[in-house]
Amino acid sequence: MFSLFNQPYPSTNAPVQELRKAAVIGVFVGLFLLVFQPFGINLWETPYKVLKVLGFGAVAFVITAVNFIGWPRLFPGFFGDQNWTVRREIVFVTINVLLIAIANRLYLIGLLGHEEQSGLSWIKMILVTFLIGIFPITGLVLLNYIRQLKKYSQAAADLPIHIPPSEGLTNASPSTIVPTEIADTIVTLVADNEKDKLVISAESLIFIESSDNYCTVVHLKNGQPVKPLLRSSLGRLEKQIAKPHIVRCHRSYVVNLNRVERVTGNAQGYKLHLLDGQFQIPVARQYNETLVAELKTL
Repeated sequence: MFSLFNQPYPSTNAPVQELRKAAVIGVFVGLFLLVFQPFGINLWETPYKVLKVLGFGAVAFVITAVNFIGWPRLFPGFFGDQNWTVRREIVFVTINVLLIAIANRLYLIGLLGHEEQSGLSWIKMILVTFLIGIFPITGLVLLNYIRQLKKYSQAAADLPIHIPPSEGLTNASPSTIVPTEIADTIVTLVADNEKDKLVISAESLIFIESSDNYCTVVHLKNGQPVKPLLRSSLGRLEKQIAKPHIVRCHRSYVVNLNRVERVTGNAQGYKLHLLDGQFQIPVARQYNETLVAELKTL
């Protein structure tokens, strides 16, 4: 049971999606307090009461937007899919709820003029918020994990197993003379300095991985994978390739779909398995539909 909390979980979505999520949370908080008026709100006698109550929703929106958009962009390594688990998601969402509660308390004290109560009440407020929120948060995260896992696992199982192309003359290297009949498969990758070059055949390319200002070009040479480095952005190299079935599948990866042997899925999405499982490449969610459609045509 506890191993479930260590399973991979989708970390972050596109900023627009996270902004939409923050807006939904803000609207929910504002309307809930306006309709049900708990915590003595029904006893307030203050001008512009409706706007002031809706202000709690605005605070919830800002806090959620900062947490779900700002922090992942500042610390992409910590929030990356490779590190994100069900446990981290539960903790992160719980912290977001607690910060909303604290920020709304400060809003109540500062903007609405209510007197601050004792420090003990602050501790009680945080404790009650935690106890009320932890169970539905855990339940919702686990349900979403199961839903995403089922979705991607089933979809990956429906994809055909692909046999990669045979080796031979296609494994061109910078020193290889390529016959005329396959000359159109040659790819020349040029680094940012316009001097360093890597000449390979498109068929020998396995994938390209971006890391900071460098790219690792993983390709076959004499039947074995080699990993030369080029100082270049991934987008620049992607434009230099421009070959069918060599596509972007992630912000950090370009992959040769002809080299994909099988596809598996977990809650984070698809994983592409290459070269007898030596390499597993993640697929970002925004590339799911187009990449799967192209895999089915191979």
